[in-house]
Amino acid sequence: MGRTAKTIGFSVPPEVKKEIDTLAKKEGMTKSELFREMLRAYKQLRREKDFFAIQRKVSSQVRREGLLTEEEIEKIVLEGR
Repeated sequence: MGRTAKTIGFSVPPEVKKEIDTLAKKEGMTKSELFREMLRAYKQLRREKDFFAIQRKVSSQVRREGLLTEEEIEKIVLEGR
């Protein structure tokens, strides 16, 4: 059975490498585990930013157009995706 993980490489300044090493050790993780956790956290942050951007857009449109029903608001949210 072959390895399912793939190796990637990228460059960082020495101070960032030191910070990664220190953080991984402090958290009791390998650097790979830390990277996966950081990626998961970043993706969650992006989803939240996207959600709030849509919410702001819909909110201003609701106020501007006087849309008050849940169905109308849901339609605008779905169109914004």
